[in-house]
Amino acid sequence: MANKDLLVVILLLFPVGGAEARAEFEQTPYEEPRVVFDFYFDEPQKINSALFWIRSLTAPLLDSPYDMAPEMMDIKVIIHGTEIVTVAKHNLSKYREAVDRMRYYASLGVEFRVCGLAAQDYGYSPEDFHDFIIMTPSAITDLAHWQQRGYALIAPKIMVKKYAIEEIR
Repeated sequence: MANKDLLVVILLLFPVGGAEARAEFEQTPYEEPRVVFDFYFDEPQKINSALFWIRSLTAPLLDSPYDMAPEMMDIKVIIHGTEIVTVAKHNLSKYREAVDRMRYYASLGVEFRVCGLAAQDYGYSPEDFHDFIIMTPSAITDLAHWQQRGYALIAPKIMVKKYAIEEIR
């Protein structure tokens, strides 16, 4: 029997796909997360999309079957790109939606940390930031520090949406 004929027989005996086949759902046994987010964006407005990454991490864990309390999650966000302007108090009216969302996450225990070097580049000092912000010496040093302590690194990739879901689904 030729290889081609053998392949046809195998495909007939063991179909791949079809109406009866479907994806399997697995209830992953998540444990208490230790995560550091790296926020470094070329546009300040991208912080709004990046904040959904925090929601995507926390929402499933707060709900059943995990039922984790916020204090069971150790989440840090390191801010060091153009989005630093969103947490400067004088820009509150321009970035209120993002600030309100960050303040909400901070109330759940998420730490928002701003790079001191980036703040210096923008002419900011600790007094220029909202009260839920922690200024650190350096974002890069902070990222290394938390990763060395076992935190998973998540660096949101924010893209421009070109298609509505209905168009490509």
